[in-house]
Amino acid sequence: MTSENVLRDLTEIFRDVLDDDKIILTPQMTAEDVTGWDSANHINIVVSAEMRFKIKVSNAEIERLENVGDFVELIQRKMSAQK
Repeated sequence: MTSENVLRDLTEIFRDVLDDDKIILTPQMTAEDVTGWDSANHINIVVSAEMRFKIKVSNAEIERLENVGDFVELIQRKMSAQK
């Protein structure tokens, strides 16, 4: 799956979890850039991503994420490792 496809699917997840159809994610975005992306919703976003992409992410991996682009790369690595 390309990074563009992962980003598109993540955007759908963010829109659903945060109930905001206007969200357009970019790789450089952080929680400070997205209204409603707080610690509680962060957990919901990660769980939704795990379900959508059929991956499992550790707490240590989550803590190392600095922006949406890091999350996209992590998802791609996890999906590649399953093949």
